[in-house]
Amino acid sequence: MTAVALGPADLVLCSGTLPRGIPFLDRLDAASGAGFGAISLWGRDYRGARHEGYSDADLRSMVEDHGLAVAELDPAWWWTPGARDVHIPPEVDPVDVFRYDEDELLRIAELFGARSINAADVLGGDWSREEGAAGFADLCDRAAERGLLVHLEWLAWSNVPDLGAALEIVLLADRPNGGLNIDMWHCARTGTTTDELRGLPGHLVLAIQIDDGPAAAEDDLVDATLHHRRLPGEGDFDLLGYLRALKDAGSCAPVGVEVFSDDLHALGSGAAARLAADATRQLLGMVDGERSS
Repeated sequence: MTAVALGPADLVLCSGTLPRGIPFLDRLDAASGAGFGAISLWGRDYRGARHEGYSDADLRSMVEDHGLAVAELDPAWWWTPGARDVHIPPEVDPVDVFRYDEDELLRIAELFGARSINAADVLGGDWSREEGAAGFADLCDRAAERGLLVHLEWLAWSNVPDLGAALEIVLLADRPNGGLNIDMWHCARTGTTTDELRGLPGHLVLAIQIDDGPAAAEDDLVDATLHHRRLPGEGDFDLLGYLRALKDAGSCAPVGVEVFSDDLHALGSGAAARLAADATRQLLGMVDGERSS
């Protein structure tokens, strides 16, 4: 399949906004029912669908029949120095990240005609930015063979801990299909300013993920980001400022809503998708209104 082209008018329902382990058809029904144009997938979502008995051809047809595209596959973890030599057994991999290596995740992305893959440092280490850039460049080159973009997401607890580090790696790698994923939760928790976002080269912003949270950082950031995010508008993040700054920077990236939340998941997939869509559209409408006034 040819990789899909998505832009700022396309709303993406990120995998983590829905309860984990739901049937693949429920995921698609929730996304299309709430008016999303695209979804993101983790490797575990694909594997779960195959275990339900669907073939690859079935899954492609199901996505297309729902009027959806696959925006991205998440997460690429093996690109950092030394990561390929690390073996994490399933019993200590509660979020099912490490069982999907480069060949499998890129194959899944190509299967669905996905636009991109999302890269993050989930192992840490003391490698240099130059070493990280070499690994990111190699990932971009392998993804380019399949027509995929690659966006790098920073995590406060990683060796790519903030926007400055992520941007340096992307610039050093200097790949035409490489750029940044701007996740509002990580912006807020790493003190990213609107001026920093406004100063970005717009073409390097390849993905935007919206979510919200309290002004004060949680004691356990990893637990908070995986279980206690809030819907846009239900927290204290400067979402309007972030989005306005990215628009000023010239970003043409699609907008995803990624709300890992146990409380939201408890409502079921359909309700979670509708609430996420409504909150995100309301926020984006405010940004557009401010721009036109």
